[in-house]
Amino acid sequence: MIDDVLPRRTAVWVFLAFASAYFLSALLRAITATLSPGLTVEFGLHAQDLGLLAGGYFLGFSATQLPMGHWLDQKGPKKVVLSFLGVAVVGCLVFAWATSFTGLLFARVLIGVGVSACLMAPMTGYRRWLNADKQQRANSWMLMTGSLGMLSSTLPVQWLLPWMGWRWMFVILAVLLLLSMWLMRWQVPVWRLPEPVPSADTSSSPKTTGGILANYAPVWRNPYFKSLAPMGFFSYGGLVAMQTLWAGPWMVKVCGYTPLEAATGLFWVNVSMMVTFWLWGLVTPHLYARGLDANRLMTYGVPLNFMVQIYIITSGADAGALAWALFCMSTSVVALSQPAVGMAFPPALAGRGLSAYNLVVFLGVFVVQWGVGLMVDGFTTQGLAEPEAFRAAITVYLVCCVLAYAHFLRHKSDGG
Repeated sequence: MIDDVLPRRTAVWVFLAFASAYFLSALLRAITATLSPGLTVEFGLHAQDLGLLAGGYFLGFSATQLPMGHWLDQKGPKKVVLSFLGVAVVGCLVFAWATSFTGLLFARVLIGVGVSACLMAPMTGYRRWLNADKQQRANSWMLMTGSLGMLSSTLPVQWLLPWMGWRWMFVILAVLLLLSMWLMRWQVPVWRLPEPVPSADTSSSPKTTGGILANYAPVWRNPYFKSLAPMGFFSYGGLVAMQTLWAGPWMVKVCGYTPLEAATGLFWVNVSMMVTFWLWGLVTPHLYARGLDANRLMTYGVPLNFMVQIYIITSGADAGALAWALFCMSTSVVALSQPAVGMAFPPALAGRGLSAYNLVVFLGVFVVQWGVGLMVDGFTTQGLAEPEAFRAAITVYLVCCVLAYAHFLRHKSDGG
């Protein structure tokens, strides 16, 4: 293993470089929630179309995770993330000039592909560049930066819409991505492959054969990875799905908010998440020192989220922005699983382990975003009023989360 722990000053600049790209990726991820009322009118979208449009980002994102994890281990974070971000620039420009739902969807897929390395690249680097006790902090503060990006996708976007329109907004985002690429090219260190160490255990070697899927065999077999996968899919994926899409339409369709009131509600939801991840970054090293690792925190914390979901379902129109803020905050404990997965693998496998788990999470985002839209339309077709259809869809989602948590409780000792 190479000892590449970075000096503090260099580590700060590397963090800021990666954080700038992750900020923009999170803004692009969540912006459809704010734009949804206008896009619905302009393009005549139904709930399932809106879910597919938002989910297109995550479909493109998910499609790259397996090859990207392999490339991260082999080529390093800098080369991979810069190559991918060029696609995101093109996707923003395609979205800006789209004239149909098909064009919008294609652009969202391109954007998802382009920003798909914005979190996995730094996390792969942090696995080598930061001491173990700092990796949870760096991950939490990266997620805080993402929350700031989602925050910027709410009221700031709503305020700018009358002035510049959503099309010019995406042109500006393309320019900002180019500036972020320049910062990363300047600050992020070049990746050095570790020297091969003769060992009977070839699972830690970066050189594997048999294709991309075969290279992931040690990841698929890992008991800890398997224990977390369902909860990553439904709970973590559902957190992103609700925060970046369905919390907004719930406020409009169920609570009766205006588009501006919903954007304001989403603004405060994302403020709460930014503060939450900042606090996680502060306290996790101290909690770990006291024996409260990711497994224990998730075991105790996830049931609180179930209680919030039950409140949202039973309260209906009374479950506004505050309830969704509590939903996101209580689900955030599942985000601790991501660096925990990375630390469960040797450094030479970290990129693949993290990317495989990220694939699980973002497939969950896609399925939950599109699935909730399909269920809302389906329940409405069966005669339920739209607010009741939303409540029924969230009830189905809650059942899936409970089953995933039960799987985690049963199998966590296998790898944790």
